[in-house]
Amino acid sequence: MWVKVCGIRDPLTVTELTRLPKTGRPDAIGLNFYPNSPRFIDRETAAAVVAELDGAIEAVGLFVNAAIEQIVAIQRELRLPRLQLHGDESPEFLSELGQACPGVALIRAMRVGEKGTGEISDYLRRCSELDAIPDACLVDARVPGSYGGTGQSPPWSLLAGEYRFESWPPLVLAGGLEPGNVLQAIETVRPFGVDVASGVETNEGVKDIKAVSRFVENARAAADRREG
Repeated sequence: MWVKVCGIRDPLTVTELTRLPKTGRPDAIGLNFYPNSPRFIDRETAAAVVAELDGAIEAVGLFVNAAIEQIVAIQRELRLPRLQLHGDESPEFLSELGQACPGVALIRAMRVGEKGTGEISDYLRRCSELDAIPDACLVDARVPGSYGGTGQSPPWSLLAGEYRFESWPPLVLAGGLEPGNVLQAIETVRPFGVDVASGVETNEGVKDIKAVSRFVENARAAADRREG
């Protein structure tokens, strides 16, 4: 079970995360480069955060409708192994970015509501035509006027029934997750990974390390139960 904690904003938080036991330590942190987000991080601070990583945790750069030149510059400066596109980026954009950042994993965030996964299907069909399938799809709740981080959940049962796990990219579940519901979410949806932001915060953008540890432990326990 791949676990990502998104919206890390300072080096001290990373230091505390790296000291957690393996069972409570996330696999990845998200660095949010979207200026309109309360979890926004500037490049200088992001560089300080990345410097604190010990190799056990990887950094993912999150972008919303940013220019390819900006994304590539930040990826190269920070040597980010994964990039997450969370806006309205087209399959053509994804293809161009993949060519500009060879070897870098691309995560495409999609938003799902009660109307189902039709938009994901259409998007991935076009990606396939361009030979630009993302390495993973992160699925968040569809909230009008928002690109994510709302604390609302996508419809788990609908997602479990409609997501084509055998032919679509690995699913990373996001939206409304917290230590108290992540086990049920994983058992219902059976994703490859989970992503949390507001569900482990004391205040907007401020992470609660104990809550992070509980979240990771519960996610891994759910995965163990599923595999067992």
